[in-house]
Amino acid sequence: MTSQSEEDTQQIARDLASRLKAGDVVLLAGPLGAGKTAFARGLAAGLGIDPDEVSSPTFTLIHEYRGGRLTMYHADLYRLERAATDDLGLEETGAADGVLAIEWAERLTHRIPGAILVEISLVDETTRRIMIRTSGEEETS
Repeated sequence: MTSQSEEDTQQIARDLASRLKAGDVVLLAGPLGAGKTAFARGLAAGLGIDPDEVSSPTFTLIHEYRGGRLTMYHADLYRLERAATDDLGLEETGAADGVLAIEWAERLTHRIPGAILVEISLVDETTRRIMIRTSGEEETS
């Protein structure tokens, strides 16, 4: 898909959120400034959570947003070199009852089978190419 604006990116994420169920993991990958946090805001909106509450959890590692159809757990691995979700305790967040969105997912040391991989690439200053696929056993994030 192609996004021409932050609003487009959020709409693509809202559409994805409408299909998410408890326990789903969304891996957000792409360069700095690609729109990963904007995508996370769209996921929140699609889950019925106020998107204005969503900010990059760069300094706290993970934020929890309640009040929607599902709780959204939003992690950011930007400040980490490489990390395993079990080392970070992400599996212990209670994300099985909600949705876990992980920014900078390319920094994970292992794959998460069944996770939804969202790769955002820069085309130009406002245009983004967004690829969404489910990661399989043989794929890496």
